[in-house]
Amino acid sequence: MALIILGIRFLSGDEDTWICQNGAWVKHGNPNAEMPSVPCEKSITDMIRVTSPKTNATIASPFEITGEARGNWYFEASFPIKLLDKDGKEIGSAIAGAQSDWMTENFVPFKAILEFTASYSGDVSLVFMKDNPSGSPENDAEFSVPVKIEKSETIAVKAFFNNSQLDPEASCNKVFSTERTIAKTEAVARAALLELLKGPTEEEKRAGFFTSINPNVKIQTLTIENGIAKVDFDEQLEFQVGGSCRVSAIRSQITETLRQFPTVKNVVISIDGRTEDILQP
Repeated sequence: MALIILGIRFLSGDEDTWICQNGAWVKHGNPNAEMPSVPCEKSITDMIRVTSPKTNATIASPFEITGEARGNWYFEASFPIKLLDKDGKEIGSAIAGAQSDWMTENFVPFKAILEFTASYSGDVSLVFMKDNPSGSPENDAEFSVPVKIEKSETIAVKAFFNNSQLDPEASCNKVFSTERTIAKTEAVARAALLELLKGPTEEEKRAGFFTSINPNVKIQTLTIENGIAKVDFDEQLEFQVGGSCRVSAIRSQITETLRQFPTVKNVVISIDGRTEDILQP
């Protein structure tokens, strides 16, 4: 309210006031009042700038997001991005990563890859959220870019998870399929693995599905030849993974997700190229 009042005074011709300039209160003329005690915030466009996608651009999953944000928009070199439909429901998300040192007040370039459910089409909003580890509302900020999704041809793939309702005895290597609709692609096996790495949806969780795979695991390479699928992951796959049951569940989830395809008979899992000493109990 104080900011609005000051803005009205300034626009109405009052030369003696305080104005917000580059994130700091600056005297305009010779104001009688003390400097305002409320924070002077920079405009949102002086905090974050989006290079791609452009406003009202048409997007398809997955797509790359680029731009730049001031260092205090980040926390630990990242911040969240959400893709929301016209009702505000989340249909996709990503974590933007700083591409240079983020410990600065200057602009720092960022990049992210965002995937979303292929079944949705229409107007959506790409929301860039200031990372706020404090959780305090006064530190929240966001910037929105309107974009569009055109309806595309889709296919169905399966992802395999453990399920506490279908398997109450909690058999380690017993997994069950869930079906996902994705944009049609030639790299269908990789797409199915990406769905697996996302973990179960909220609806699937309510049906008892859960994953034993760590979040944020990356696929480095995937090849299928002579009936053998060889998939290499980054080290996040085995980060703090212990116990023979969980290791068995991880292997089963990956193996069965790939074996849904008739071209795959066997699966070889590796981490950073290693196969012998990975996923140990």
